[in-house]
Amino acid sequence: MKIFQTLYLRVFGWAQHRHAPRYLALLSFAESSVFPIPPDVLLAPMVLARPNKAWRYALLTTVASVFGGCLGYVLGVFLFSTVGEAVIEFYHAQAGFIMAQQWFGRYGTWVILIAGFTPLPYKLFTISAGLVGMPLFPFVVASVVGRGARFFLVAGLIYWGGASLEIFIRRYADGIGWGMVVLLGVIYFAVIA
Repeated sequence: MKIFQTLYLRVFGWAQHRHAPRYLALLSFAESSVFPIPPDVLLAPMVLARPNKAWRYALLTTVASVFGGCLGYVLGVFLFSTVGEAVIEFYHAQAGFIMAQQWFGRYGTWVILIAGFTPLPYKLFTISAGLVGMPLFPFVVASVVGRGARFFLVAGLIYWGGASLEIFIRRYADGIGWGMVVLLGVIYFAVIA
């Protein structure tokens, strides 16, 4: 059964929809504060479908993600005991949240920059930033740099790979998908759990 190939073809179809940029912005915003699916899964096929808009899509993803991160920050500052805690419990991410707070104590602003670029659950860090009282301006700057670097890198790699990359992804979608599941599992147990 080709689970990831079927998903890839469905997402590639969504990526060509006339409202795809809206969906990308909404997904980017939600992922930074409450939602588990990273925007890369829609950004990449959108760039493949319309390579001439790669940089526009990367910018849209970055801006929406930073605004979503600001929502996570607000949850940490004002609504942690009601909403922020519920988000963390929903994802069973208490250990990751504690780790994020400890990293803030050691590394400060660098944590947001690194979390914004890596596949670590960014929402844990945005909520933590608000909870520990990180100043808003450095939070926003680090978010713009970290998220921007990530999404422009994804868009650039997909743009550079072009049609041959699309054929490769379509052919090996299941292997890539299962490989990502294993990688995320390893990251989860090595870093978060």
